[in-house]
Amino acid sequence: MARVVVAGATGTIGRALIGALVRRGDTVTALSRNPAVTDGLPDGVRVVAWPEPKHTPPPEDALAGADVLVNLLGEPIAQRWSEEVKREINDSRVLGTRSLVQGIEALSADRRPRVLVSQSATGFYGARGSETLEEDAAPGTDFLARTVVDWEREASAADALARVAITRTGVVLSPSSGALAQMLGPFRLGLGGPVAGGHQYVSWIHIDDEVGALLECIDDRSLRGPVNLTAPNPVTNAELSKTLGRVLGRPAVVPVPGFAVRLLYGEMAEVVTTGHRVLPARLLGAGYSYRQPELEPALRNLLG
Repeated sequence: MARVVVAGATGTIGRALIGALVRRGDTVTALSRNPAVTDGLPDGVRVVAWPEPKHTPPPEDALAGADVLVNLLGEPIAQRWSEEVKREINDSRVLGTRSLVQGIEALSADRRPRVLVSQSATGFYGARGSETLEEDAAPGTDFLARTVVDWEREASAADALARVAITRTGVVLSPSSGALAQMLGPFRLGLGGPVAGGHQYVSWIHIDDEVGALLECIDDRSLRGPVNLTAPNPVTNAELSKTLGRVLGRPAVVPVPGFAVRLLYGEMAEVVTTGHRVLPARLLGAGYSYRQPELEPALRNLLG
């Protein structure tokens, strides 16, 4: 049984991870800017208020004596980007992670977490077309890639204090939030289809495998540094659209032009209209067994 602290506990990934940790017998502390929004967490989860993650380390008693710290902090990417939103996307990740590492540094060696699993994103790689990308690929140069590079640098500052695994997560498929949840409405009405031609790759992962891979990074001492958290079979946007339509029993032939996405999301549209083909080489090398490695069974599992 491990003592695990989760920062960013109230999002879809955080709640699913905490549920899995509790089920396997771990003791969990959830760090939250607003403890009022932690309703629905499993019984026995300790909630500690951390109101200013960008400016101050977490309370010392939240981290002291923990075995593992999981960092899931970050402002949502999928929104229209203004300069203010871009600043928050960057600072919530970079400054929040810096504060967590400062919290670890402030503890004596015998009271520090031994493992830091710090969330990252496949946005690290930028727009790369059909190029196959493993963890040793170079970073991109766009705003999101630069943000992820800085985010990872802050987490890596804890290397001398703990084993640090940096989880470059792709598009997490869940019916309750994220890309899949946003697609369901139009597709159920028969109004779904490929976006901007559909040639861009989507490096996806089922929510159960996202959680399973995070647990693998917590438990497997060989996993250190960047680890791609994606399914082993990325697909194009066109393939995703066609498969989702088939699972829902609806046509998926209404194309969404790139200019419409740009009107809706502005600069963030580049994330949707471009893509990258990411493979989880290190996770597979560690022997992780995927619950949902193929898209169609994964969608059928999620949508009942």
